[in-house]
Amino acid sequence: MEIIVSAITGELVARSVSFLMDRYLNWTAPTDDSDRLLQRLLLRAQVIVEEAEGRRITTHAMLRQLAKLREDVYRGCYALDMSSRRRDRELSRRRSSALSRSNPCKRVCLMARSDGDGRLQDAVGSLETTIADMSEFVVFLTGSGCPRLGRQPYSAYMFMDKCMFGRQMEMERVVAFLLEEETSHGGSSRREPGVLAILGPKRAGKSTLVEHACNDERVRDHFSQILSFTFGDLKDDGSSVSLRRSGGAIKHRRHIIDEERVLVIVELDGERNTKGLDETIMESSLRGFYSTYKTRIPCATKIIVTSRSEKIASFATTEPLRLRPLSREAFWYFFKVRVFGSTDAADHPKLASIAMDMADEVDGSFAAASIFGELVRSNFNPQFWSLALAVLREFKKRNLIKYDAHQRTETDALEIIKPSSYTKEAAEEFVHLDDYQINSSTRGEVPKISLQDILFGGARPQGKFDVLGWKSTIPPYYSYAYRCEIQRPQRMVARKNRGRKIGNS
Repeated sequence: MEIIVSAITGELVARSVSFLMDRYLNWTAPTDDSDRLLQRLLLRAQVIVEEAEGRRITTHAMLRQLAKLREDVYRGCYALDMSSRRRDRELSRRRSSALSRSNPCKRVCLMARSDGDGRLQDAVGSLETTIADMSEFVVFLTGSGCPRLGRQPYSAYMFMDKCMFGRQMEMERVVAFLLEEETSHGGSSRREPGVLAILGPKRAGKSTLVEHACNDERVRDHFSQILSFTFGDLKDDGSSVSLRRSGGAIKHRRHIIDEERVLVIVELDGERNTKGLDETIMESSLRGFYSTYKTRIPCATKIIVTSRSEKIASFATTEPLRLRPLSREAFWYFFKVRVFGSTDAADHPKLASIAMDMADEVDGSFAAASIFGELVRSNFNPQFWSLALAVLREFKKRNLIKYDAHQRTETDALEIIKPSSYTKEAAEEFVHLDDYQINSSTRGEVPKISLQDILFGGARPQGKFDVLGWKSTIPPYYSYAYRCEIQRPQRMVARKNRGRKIGNS
């Protein structure tokens, strides 16, 4: 009898343990009230943002309010995605440590959950306050003061794939400067040309911002000509630059009867021959250009100068416009749309978690986001995304790719540098020599081999070669290329040479 009772008891205990283990392994954290509240607030905020993006807003205060609301939306979306990633990782840890009596990760999980809850609460509080302060904004927005623009694409992916991201406030400031009437100086009847300096690190979007401003219908209707010059043009003599119309990025737009207005764009970097150029030489060239042509160009002329150098700020007649890097939350919003396209990331939590890891590795680089975003978007497979993430991490580990979040002006946004820690088994070294951008008017110079072909496609050209990093789909439609070389480690070359000597002796 005792044997039967013992057997029944053992069976019950075994089934109970099995049931509890099954519940434990398949447990998922319920959606928190903060998650649901934040989702509702985000829907309300996104309605306001989408309505505002379909209207022309010129009031500086309204633009600042809209920028604040956008940042809160980015922060809220980031908090939700971080919460989802935390739950996914916590579930994986529970499954992997279910058979362990002591769980050293438990304290880490609790700390991560606490940090995530705090981030959610902060996002909720910020959105609630901002939305409450937007009542007057909505009234003015829907009034007659903010006319509607052309219909925007419904898909966020289609919109972001064709339009500039995160620079709407800066865009309106540039347009306002261009349309502002200049006043005469020093009692003279002649008006000095207004100069706006746009400063920022490489790949921060200076050329993109200027191109979007030049394409604005208000600017095109205001100026009769828009001319663009590079540093190479500034090195020419005066007469050749002033008369050369081939340097104009945008040709003659329309004829103005009363007064000719000219917009001059000067881009001091971005060309292949400006890499590593001394800032003093660049400043001297600009000074000579400005002093030579300010008396020859029409009175109603505006000049925009873009550069990475702070020294150029001295040429500005107004406060320089400095392009700052996107916040971590804003960049994640951009990166998520780039990698998922029109697909809802919430339907693919595993891929969303991998994408967040990839965004952390990319660290604010638009070039890297475009390269890897296009790559993984073509294959919605978790194994493939994990492989891409592993390749990205291995590159960083070996110092093959160095990402810059725009805080250092002397480094590139995506710079491939000579590796410093290769394994002994490595047969080749992928070395970056130079990088440059190609204007859309010179399509014949675009390299045939892409960086993806080198990294993932198995292409192995010999010697020095050019590869295409990515083609921008927004004005000015630059193609970004890299000059590279496949090098063999010196020890292998030396070993091979020794073998030849022995064979010839």
